[in-house]
Amino acid sequence: MASTSITLSALSISPSTSQPHRNPSASSPSLPCHLPPYNLSTTFMGKKLSIRIPNLNHLASKHRTAVATVLFSLPTAKPDRSSTGKSPKWSARAIKSFAMAELEARKLKYPNTGTEALLMGILVEGTSLAAKFLRANGIGLFKVRDETVNLLGKSDLYFFSPEHPPLTEPAQRALDWAVDQKLKSGENGEITVTHLLLGIWSEKESAGHKILASLGFDDEKAKELSKSMDTDYVPSFQ
Repeated sequence: MASTSITLSALSISPSTSQPHRNPSASSPSLPCHLPPYNLSTTFMGKKLSIRIPNLNHLASKHRTAVATVLFSLPTAKPDRSSTGKSPKWSARAIKSFAMAELEARKLKYPNTGTEALLMGILVEGTSLAAKFLRANGIGLFKVRDETVNLLGKSDLYFFSPEHPPLTEPAQRALDWAVDQKLKSGENGEITVTHLLLGIWSEKESAGHKILASLGFDDEKAKELSKSMDTDYVPSFQ
C-alpha cells in the first residue's frame, strides 16, 4: 500500500537539545528571525509527514503596524480660502475635540454632528483652556449631554449614525466663524479650542448656544474667555 504524503505548516520547531534564540535586549524570548525555509520528514501512523518551516521574515511583514491618517484641518464651507493657503491651521486639541464630537454624535445615534456635539467634544478632550473654563463655571460633560437629550430628544434605537456624521449648518458656521476671527485678529498661530467654543456661542439659534445659556454661560463669560486668545482683538457676539 503506497504511503500518503501530508504537508503541515508550522511556525518553528526546535530540537529538544537546543534553546530558542534570544534577543539580549528583550525581556521575553523571541522567535528566530533568520531561519530559511526547510522541510522535516517523519512518519505518523504509517503515513509520511512533510513539515515545512515558513520564512518568518515574510510572516512578520504581514503584521506591521498600520499608520493612522492624521487630520490637519477641519471642514470648511469656504474652500477657496484654504486653497490659497491663507487659512491658519487648527491646533491639535481643536482637531481632537472635533473627532470626539463626531464620536459623541454617534453615541447618541444622531445623524449629524451639531453644535451640541462640538460642545461635548470640547469637554471630552478636556485638556484645553476652554474646557477647563467651562468646568470651572460648572459646565461639565454629563450636564451638557443631559441638556442635549432634553433639547433634541433621543434617536431611534435601531438607527446607526454614519462613521463621520456630517456637520449641521450651524456647526459648519461655527467652525468658519472661528477661522474668520483668527484671520481678523491678525495674529499668528493656530486656531484653538477657545475659538471653537466661541464659534458655538456665536450661533445664537443653535442647540450648542442654547445648552450653554441654560447652564449659565453668557456674553460676559464669552468676553472673559476671549481674553485668553493672546490677542487684543475681542470678537463681538451681538
